[in-house]
Amino acid sequence: VQLQASGGGMVQAGGSLRLSCVASTRIFSFHVMGWYRQAPGKEREWVSCLSRADGNSYYADSVKGRFANSSGDIRGTAYLQMKSLEFEDTAVYFCAARPGFCSGYIPELQWNYWGQETQVTVSS
Repeated sequence: VQLQASGGGMVQAGGSLRLSCVASTRIFSFHVMGWYRQAPGKEREWVSCLSRADGNSYYADSVKGRFANSSGDIRGTAYLQMKSLEFEDTAVYFCAARPGFCSGYIPELQWNYWGQETQVTVSS
């Protein structure tokens, strides 16, 4: 199973970006997709998760109200819509996948699959 994250780029503060994460297998239609990020010099930080089976999403406090998860029509695809971006959102973003459900923060070690990073740079 492979995950491919894309959609990163450079944007001014207040702008928007949409990240995509595509899984190589359709099994992830019924699993959990998540996003993490890692800013320079900082530890990897959980951003959000989406339970594809029930459509519920959960977010870190730092992004709540600005970021939104969604699923694509193509099974195995998940999106992270990021609005009102702040300089502090600058980081490399990773998508991850696992079976089951999410109801909030999930530790890194409990994710089965990780995608390649995509860089998000927000200029102030």
